Amino acid sequence: MTAATHSSAFPAAADSADAVLLGLDPEQREVATTLRGPVCVLAGAGTGKTRAITHRIAYGVRSGQLMPASVLAVTFTNRAAGEMRGRLRSLGAGGVQARTFHSAALRQLQYFWPKAVGGDVPRLVERKIQLVAEAGSRCRIRLDRGELRDVTGEIEWAKVTQTVPADYPVAALKAGREAPRDMAEIAQIYGTYEQIKRDRGMIDFEDVLLLTVGILQDRHDIAEQIRAQYQHFVVDEYQDVSPLQQRLLELWLGDRDSLCVVGDASQTIYSFTGATPDHLLSFRSRYPQATVVKLVRDYRSTPQVVHLANGLLNQAKGRAAEHRLELISQREPGPDPVYAEYPDEPAEAEGVAARIRDLIAAGVPAGEIAVLYRINAQSEVYEQALADAGVPYQLRGAERFFERAEIQKAILTLRGAARSGGNDALLDDVVELGSQVRAVLSSTGWTAEPPAGSGAVRDQWESVAALVRLAEDFARARPGATLADLTVELEERKAAQHAPTVQGVTLASLHAAKGLEWDAVFLVGLTDGMVPITYAKTDEQVEEERRLLYVGVTRARLHLTLSWGLSRAPGGRASRRPSRFLNGLRPGSAAPGGRDGAAAERGARKRARRGPVLCRVCGKTLTEAGELKLMRCEDCPSDMDEGLYERLREWRAVQSKEQGLPAYCVFTDKTLMAIAEAAPSEAGELSMISGVGGRKLERYGADVLTICAGEEPGGAEADDA
Repeated sequence: MTAATHSSAFPAAADSADAVLLGLDPEQREVATTLRGPVCVLAGAGTGKTRAITHRIAYGVRSGQLMPASVLAVTFTNRAAGEMRGRLRSLGAGGVQARTFHSAALRQLQYFWPKAVGGDVPRLVERKIQLVAEAGSRCRIRLDRGELRDVTGEIEWAKVTQTVPADYPVAALKAGREAPRDMAEIAQIYGTYEQIKRDRGMIDFEDVLLLTVGILQDRHDIAEQIRAQYQHFVVDEYQDVSPLQQRLLELWLGDRDSLCVVGDASQTIYSFTGATPDHLLSFRSRYPQATVVKLVRDYRSTPQVVHLANGLLNQAKGRAAEHRLELISQREPGPDPVYAEYPDEPAEAEGVAARIRDLIAAGVPAGEIAVLYRINAQSEVYEQALADAGVPYQLRGAERFFERAEIQKAILTLRGAARSGGNDALLDDVVELGSQVRAVLSSTGWTAEPPAGSGAVRDQWESVAALVRLAEDFARARPGATLADLTVELEERKAAQHAPTVQGVTLASLHAAKGLEWDAVFLVGLTDGMVPITYAKTDEQVEEERRLLYVGVTRARLHLTLSWGLSRAPGGRASRRPSRFLNGLRPGSAAPGGRDGAAAERGARKRARRGPVLCRVCGKTLTEAGELKLMRCEDCPSDMDEGLYERLREWRAVQSKEQGLPAYCVFTDKTLMAIAEAAPSEAGELSMISGVGGRKLERYGADVLTICAGEEPGGAEADDA
C-alpha cells in the first residue's frame, strides 16, 4: 500500500532499482515496470500519478533499461516540471529532462535555428497584449481592457489549433467560440498582429511550437537528430494537449511507440486554450497494442470528499463522462463536507474567514488551507475578510518564489556565510543548521516573529520564513549537513523551480488550483451564473464547468466547505441560486429535475431578501466592499467625528497590546472610521456596520458603545479563542 501523496519535502533516496518500487500499490507498480511499448495511464485525482510516472522513469534508469539522457518527460506548467525534476533527482534519475512543451521546443528551436534558417533566433514577445492593442489600433478597432484580454485569448486559441487569420471566423463558429468582438474584426486584428511581429523580427510562445513543428516537418535530418537523442517520452496531463502539441509530440516520436501518457478526461478544464481530451480517449484506437492501467485508489482525500467527487461525476454527460473513473478512498473517514448559505458575498467571506481562523486555532497550518473561486475578481472580498481576521494569505499566480527579491537576497547572504565558514562571528557557538540559517538571515533584518499587517512586508516575511522551514527540513533529512550543502540544495531547487510552501492561506481560482492539494479547501461563490459561469451556453461548456468544480472538490484532503451568497451586497435582492451541480448532493436539495429542493431554495431566498444598501450622503446604491463598510461612496464627504476616531484608535492599541494581537485583528482602520462616522448608540446599530461580526460584537461591543457615548470603557476580556 502506497503512502499518501502528502509527503516529506526530502524523501529518502532509493538505493537500488528494486527500492524504487517499494511503497507502490499494484497498479502503480505496473506503470513503473512497463517500460516498453505504448502505455496509457488513466489516473484519477489523488491517485499518485506523478509518483507512478517518476518511479517508472527512475526504475528504468536505475535498472539500466533507460539512459537518462534518452528520456524526455513533458508537462504543462513550470511548477509541475519543477516538481517532477525534484522527484527524479531524489530517486537518482537527475539526468532526465523534464520540461514543459514550450520549454522543450524553445531549446530545440534555439539550437537548430542557425542550421535550419540561419541568423539569430527572433526575439520572444514579452507582452503580447501590447502588440494586440497596437494591432487593434492599426485596424481602427477600439478594444477596452476586457476585450483586449479576450481577443488575445482568441488569437492564442487560433494558433494552437493551427488556424490562420483568414480561416478564424469559420473555425471559431464551428468550435462554438464565444467571440468578444465580430469574428471578422478579430481575424483582421489577428492578421495585423502577425504582420507586426514579422516586421520586428519577433515571435510569441505559440510561434515557438509552430516553428519547431515546421522545422521538424521540413528538415528530416534535424528531426532524426532529435529522435536519436530522445527515444522515450512521458507526457503528463495528456488530457490537456492541444492539436499543435500533439503534432509536435508525433514529430518527436517518428514511427516509434515508446510513449507513456497519463491523464484523466474528467479533469479537462482548459478547452478555451485549445486543450482536448480526444487524444487521451482515442489513444487505444491509435495504439491497439497499448497497455492501459487505471489508477483509482485515492490517497489524497477522505471517503467523504471522494463520495462527493464521485457524485458530481455521476451526473455528468458527454464523452469524457463515459470514461470517468470511480475513485476509492484509501484514507480513514473524516468530517462530512460542509454546505453553507449566506445572505450576501461579504457575509460569506466573513463566515469563511471565521471558519479558517478556527481551523488554524485547531492546529491546521495556514499553508494547508485554500479558498478557491471561479474568477479572480472574487478574491478582493476574501483578502479583506482574512486581513480583518488576522489570517495571513497568499495569492496564487504571483511572482515565482526564487525570483522574489527577498529570497535572492537571503540566498546570497547564506552563500556568503557558507564561504566565510568559521570566520563569521554570527555563527559563533551556533551548531545546528536551522539556527545557523536564522542567525545569518537576522543580519538582513528578518525576525522570527511575523510583522503586523497583511501587505507586502508580511508577504516578504512569509517567503523568508518558508526558506527557514526548508532549511530545518533539510537538516532533519540530512544530519550533519552544512550551510554549504544547503546552498547547493537551494541552487538545485531554484534551477528546478521546486519551491517550498509559504505559510499563508492560498487564494486561487479553480483553474490555478489544478495539480495542487490542501488539508482544508473552501469552494466559494457556488451559485448558478458563477459555477457554471454565465457564458457557458452549450452542453459541453456546462460539462466543463462541472469538471472544474470536480477539480476543486478533489483538491481537499480532509476538510471541505462549499458555500454561496444569495446576493452580491448586504441588503441586495436575494436572487441567486446555489449551483445546479450541487442538486441532489447537498442536504435538502432534490436531484436534477426534482421540485422539493427548488421550493426550499425559493423559501430561503424569500426569507433572506432585504433592500439595497444606499449611500447615506448621496443615495447611490453601494456595491464595493470598502464603500459598504463606510455606508457611503468613497468620494462622498465624510462626517466622521475625528475625536471619536482617535479615542477608538487609542482603545484599539490597548486591546492589541493586552491580547498580543496585531491592531487590525481587533478592528481595521476602515471599520473604526465607519464606527466613528455612524456613532452607534446601541448594539443593533453597531452590528449593522461591516466588519463588526457576532464574535467581535460580543467581545468589544460594550467598550465601543461606551466610547461612542463619550465615556471611558471598563476593558474587554482577552481573546482566548
